[in-house]
Amino acid sequence: MRFLTAGESHGPGLTVIVDGIPGDLPLIAEDIDRDLARRQVGFGRGGRMTIEKDTVTIRGGVRLGRTIGSPIALTLENRDFKNWEIPMSV
Repeated sequence: MRFLTAGESHGPGLTVIVDGIPGDLPLIAEDIDRDLARRQVGFGRGGRMTIEKDTVTIRGGVRLGRTIGSPIALTLENRDFKNWEIPMSV
């Protein structure tokens, strides 16, 4: 399996490509969203983590809730991006 990401925490969003997943496995966005919500709780989480709600959009590799064997493309939008448009140091 290969896992690629593009984007960064203060950018407009994150893109994820997962390659090597076989076809005909169940996969729906709501299941991923539920796992994303788990990162909001626990020790060491800041205040922003409790107010931001991440949701994933499945862009490819899944049809009718089942994987089709091709790479799976996912996106997560950063709804707070407008607050980070000031140039940051590199």
